Formats: sequence, C-alpha cells, structure tokens
Amino acid sequence: MRSAHRVETVRAAEAALMARVPDGALMQRAAAGLAAACAGLLRRVYGARVVLLVGGGDNGGDALYAGARLARRGAAVHAVLLGARAHEGGLAALRTAGGRVADDPYDVLAAADLVLDGITGIGGRGGLRPDAVPVARAARGSDAVVVAVDLPSGVDADTGEVAGEALRADATVTFGTYKPGLLVDPARAYAGALRLVDIGLDPYLPAPDLEALQHADVAALLPAPGAASDKYRRGVVGIVAGSARYPGAAVLAVTGALRGGAGAVRYVGHAADAVIAAHPETLVHAGPPAKAGRVQAWVVGPGLGDEPGVADVLASDVPVLVDADGLRGLTPTALAARSAPTLLTPHAGEAAALLGTSREEVEAERLTAVRELAARYGATVLLKGSTTLVCPAGGAGAVRVNPTGTAWLATAGSGDVLSGMGGSLLAAGLSAVDAGAVAAYVHGLAGRRAARGAGAGAGGAGAGRAGAPVTAVEVAGAVAGAWADVRGAAG
Repeated sequence: MRSAHRVETVRAAEAALMARVPDGALMQRAAAGLAAACAGLLRRVYGARVVLLVGGGDNGGDALYAGARLARRGAAVHAVLLGARAHEGGLAALRTAGGRVADDPYDVLAAADLVLDGITGIGGRGGLRPDAVPVARAARGSDAVVVAVDLPSGVDADTGEVAGEALRADATVTFGTYKPGLLVDPARAYAGALRLVDIGLDPYLPAPDLEALQHADVAALLPAPGAASDKYRRGVVGIVAGSARYPGAAVLAVTGALRGGAGAVRYVGHAADAVIAAHPETLVHAGPPAKAGRVQAWVVGPGLGDEPGVADVLASDVPVLVDADGLRGLTPTALAARSAPTLLTPHAGEAAALLGTSREEVEAERLTAVRELAARYGATVLLKGSTTLVCPAGGAGAVRVNPTGTAWLATAGSGDVLSGMGGSLLAAGLSAVDAGAVAAYVHGLAGRRAARGAGAGAGGAGAGRAGAPVTAVEVAGAVAGAWADVRGAAG
C-alpha cells in the first residue's frame, strides 16, 4: 500500500529523525536517492547535460547535492539559481565536483538532457513565482526529461490543488513518504512516474492521511466462496434502479453486481423485462423494496429518475449504496437515523450539488470536497472522477485514493457498473470504505483491459491515454479478467 502524509506530519517526522542522526544526513540520503534515480533515466551519465533549477529551500539543496554526485560521474551540470539565496553547502559541493552556475539559463536548458526541478519544496503554495515562470516554461519546452525533487514546483503538497502555473514533470522522486498531492488530481497529472526514496522516516510517521491500495491489498479483500458457500453466504444485493426512460441503468447495475461477486441479485424497479432479458438469474420484485425479500445490502439510484424507493431503502437496517438519481435532494437529515453503513458515490457535479458549490471547485479541491461531504452527511463517500477518492464517514481518517483507471471510463453507464460492484462487496461483508475502494480498483483495471484488450494487464503510466473507446457493457465484461489479474498477481 502506498501511504501519503501531510506536510506538517512530514516536518515533524524529519525533526524527530534529524535529532538522532548527524547534521545534513537526511539531505545526503535524499540526494543519493535522487542522483541514482536520475542516472537511471539517462542513457549514460558521463557526458550527459544536466540542469538544476534551484530555489532557496531544502529542495534546492537536494538538487545541488544530487547534481554534485552526477558531476563526479562525468555529467556536465549547470545550476540555474532562482531563489534569493542557494543552499551554501550544496552549491559548494557542486562547484567542487566541477559543476557550474549558468550564466544564461535558456542556453543551458535548450541543450539539456535532464532537468532537476528544485524550485520550490513541499511548503510551497499558490503556484510558481513570476520570475520562475519563464524558466519553467523553457524547461518544459525543451527535449529534456524533467524530474521533480520531492514534488513538482507550483502544486500543493497537501491538497493536490494547482492554484497557478506549475512545472509538469516526467518523473517525481519523493522522500520518506508520498505526499497527498502526488496521488490526487489535478496535481497528480503534473507528477509523472513516482519513485519513493527511503530516508528513514517510517518509525516517526503516524497513520497516513491518504492511502492507495495495491494488488496485494485488494486481493486480500476480495471475497472468495468456500466449499460451504451458498448464495446467501456470498451475499445477496438488492438493486433499486432504472425507469421507463433509463432501463439500461438497471441492467448495468445488475451486471456490475453479478460480476462483483454477489451470490444473487434482487431487482426492484420498472426495468424488470430488460433486466431479465440480460440476466435471467435475477430475482425481480414488483412491489416496494421492503417486501422484496432478504438482502445483505442495497444499491439505489442509477437511472431511477423520479421513481420512489430511496426513502424505503434508507429505512432498512443493511448497508446502502446511493448513486446517481438517488443523490438528488439527499439531505444529512435523511441519513442521520441510519444505523447501518451508507456509501454515497457522486461524481463531481453531484458532489457540488450536495455541497452547494460549483463543479469547478470540487474538481480543483477534490480532497477537501470528499472530506467535507463525508463530514456533513455522516456517510462514507466515493467521489468519482479522474482521481477516485473514498473517505470514511465523518471525514476523519485516511482517504483511499484509487490508482487504477483510464480516461476511457468516462462513458455513459460506467458508474452504474461501479455501483453494482460496490453493492455486491457491501453484501459480501466488506466495510463501506473497503467496498468502495476495492470496487473502484477492480473497475479501473476492467476499464484498462477493455480499452487495451484482454491480456494488457494492469497498465501503467499513460493508461489514461492508450487504448480505444469502450462501452460500459465492455467494462462490465472485463471485470472477471481484472479480478483474476489481481488474484494472480498477488499469488
């Protein structure tokens, strides 16, 4: 699992560690890891042209010491000094190793093979300073590989916000722990490939502020039937979805639930004919949800329109996932009396309506928005989007950030499949946080498989751009393969 911590937590851990190690040891550890990562990105170090963009903080010092290490291996290293003053020890080390301070930053940038972005550190706020903007643009406009030191300059380490101009990196080498902004959009898009350098902070770090599940974590949570399993032990999920106008939403939600491991699905709604035609194993009911029979969880909302059912489902004593039309008009009061877990799954527009703000604000401040929703509504919240986030009810604790997915998942009906998957995992006994995070993870992998073709695996950097358009039906069809991929990779 990848764990991320806020700046104040990192600072406290660094202070505790620095009290126990020789002066400057942490910076040397960071510089050594940074130099090794840069060497791995160059075809060869000897003769390579490296430019350091150096601000006045510790990130500038890290860049200078790493540049000195590369210079000692034969690289031609030039430093562009952008802060009021550069780190004295780092600058002296660079000069001793044969590096130089650039007279003309644009001249050296035009010829660079690699650029180290050490302009601002994790404490930076509000985008790049005006004097750094033209240099950053020249770096990004060159043919060089841009490597961010700890965090791309101009992005917010704690929230992932980009409040001004920032320098987009091809790779980011971060130290001690991941920072939330490296994992959450819009800042995540500026970070490129991530590499974590261990500098010894782990014993001094508390519980993380942000978590990103990996294959092994998800495999440990995926339900698996045993020899004595029956459909009730596997979980029965009830789905209240679809309408005369949107029967397909019901079909897709049921498909997601069946693919998500449910032992059985009970469907309540006005799209029974379409559901039975697609999945004859579905148990359909024409009356109210309360009379549908035994379920271990409910999903309500996809394609529901103005049809009733939300209030009945919320009155139940089993976990409930509320999506799409079920979120319209939802109030904290409607959830206050519930004793069982509730999982809300809005996209940015729906989240904005629930918060009384704009979609643009939600998308710019995703981490803030998901925590506020979870706190205000007292429910676990899965905020869908370019970075899907899952926040525990109440807004405290670690937020789960989903590392899988592809931009091709932005297609009609994809969210309905996700809702069904989440409901089936709730019915199987997973907590609301685990159900949301696991559903998003496997759904993201299924999107990649559908876009790239079976056998493409989990994908990697650029997964959002590669492949071809997919439909929600194709995503649902790829869930079983994605599930098997996770199981297989975890051994």
